[in-house]
Amino acid sequence: MSKKFSFCINIYFYSLFITFFLLPKIVISQRRYQIGACDWMMLKRQTLGAFDLCHQFGCDGLEMDMGPLGKREAFENKLRDEKELQNFRNTSETLGMKVGVVAMSGFYAQNLGTRENYMELLEDCFDTMDKMGDVKIAFLPLGGCGNDWSTNKAKRANIAKRLHIIGERAKERGKIVGIDTPLNANENLKLLKEINSNGISIFYKFQTIIENGWDIVKDLKRLGAKNICGIHATNTDRVWLKDDPDINMPLIKRTLDEIGWSGWLFVERSRDAKMARNTKMNYGANVRYLKEIFNSYPEADVKLNSEGRDPNYVKTILERAQKATDELSITYTLVGQNVLNIIANKYFKLNDIYEERDELKKTDKELAEAKCDSKLYRSHFEFGTDLSKYLKQEEIDKIKDIMTYNVVKVTYDAQCEMIPSLTEEEKKQIMAWLIEARELAIDAESSDKKHEIFGKYKGRINNYLSSRGYDLTKEREEWYKRIKENGGNV
Repeated sequence: MSKKFSFCINIYFYSLFITFFLLPKIVISQRRYQIGACDWMMLKRQTLGAFDLCHQFGCDGLEMDMGPLGKREAFENKLRDEKELQNFRNTSETLGMKVGVVAMSGFYAQNLGTRENYMELLEDCFDTMDKMGDVKIAFLPLGGCGNDWSTNKAKRANIAKRLHIIGERAKERGKIVGIDTPLNANENLKLLKEINSNGISIFYKFQTIIENGWDIVKDLKRLGAKNICGIHATNTDRVWLKDDPDINMPLIKRTLDEIGWSGWLFVERSRDAKMARNTKMNYGANVRYLKEIFNSYPEADVKLNSEGRDPNYVKTILERAQKATDELSITYTLVGQNVLNIIANKYFKLNDIYEERDELKKTDKELAEAKCDSKLYRSHFEFGTDLSKYLKQEEIDKIKDIMTYNVVKVTYDAQCEMIPSLTEEEKKQIMAWLIEARELAIDAESSDKKHEIFGKYKGRINNYLSSRGYDLTKEREEWYKRIKENGGNV
């Protein structure tokens, strides 16, 4: 056997080893935990917008609802329509957002124990799961069964019987139905034994355990990995997951590692009560936290130029930059990460330019100012160009306003309130000058310098209005009078 042939054989078997032994372990490790969000809780129940939101948050996928039920005979399920189905499939594939679970949230209000057509509803769910990429897990809450079903023998027996039928049908179709119960691990194990079907499992919910004062870690260990098909990894609406004292997520993750569980964790609630309607901030923050604990949050395309800088300075700059992304509610999205870094890098660059100028001033003041102006000019247009890759023009303007303390809006509004008789032409001129001032102020080296620039333009505006015949002293006195009459302070 030649050395060349022997070398090729060795390479071949080595590649087989990598393919069949090492790569699967890597893939399994990467996919052990997958993070998503519930579309109905984001007010995007069975809509294409839910896929886009989850994509913005950096999710692996989503939990898609079957649609409202209420007094209807069937779910209001859009995916029975072939055209709608194709739209959902295309969006899912294009954004790389798969459906991890199909939910029947309608059963939070509907009684499984008394609903006559319950199997028709389940079959509709199973069909939808097949249509959306062979989804394996369905979510079925038992909230609509009443408060006493678990203690009332007759009701419990009826529900267990129906769940057995559901579970056996789920097995036939290659599915698992995860039930949401108000029970702890011991009681759930008893219920599963009564149901007696491998097609039924527990869809675990942190909120239930916390509200009952039970220990999540102990409960997970008692219930066991094989009895958990999915997790709603959130609490009631109050604070974000990272700030919740009732959830030790790193410890929960270690526990799930120890018991050998793998699967989907979904953000259902845990919204900040102070901004409960801000979907992007609430779900983005919680998804990121779960990704950081269980998986890995995607890195931003734009790198933060923080190397070699004082960590405290970097922290301050990031906090300043985040005020802008918070205002746009994009901080906890993939776009927000890139925008945050662009803004922070802008501050870093300004600092570098002015430090270089100050150093060069010691030997050549004229050259120092010339170099500074040249670099500021280039960096100014780079900033807008970089932001335009991720934001619309009105969003870019908003960021610039925040970086210049909203002086444009404050000044413009004050001028319009002080002189109600301003013409449209005059208003446009005032706004044009304020925007021009903002473009200069954004590159200024300090807050004082920024305000100094605006001060010069305010003077220009006052001269312009005076030339148009306005008595600014009188207009201001009348304005102050109106403010006081309305109970305000001057």
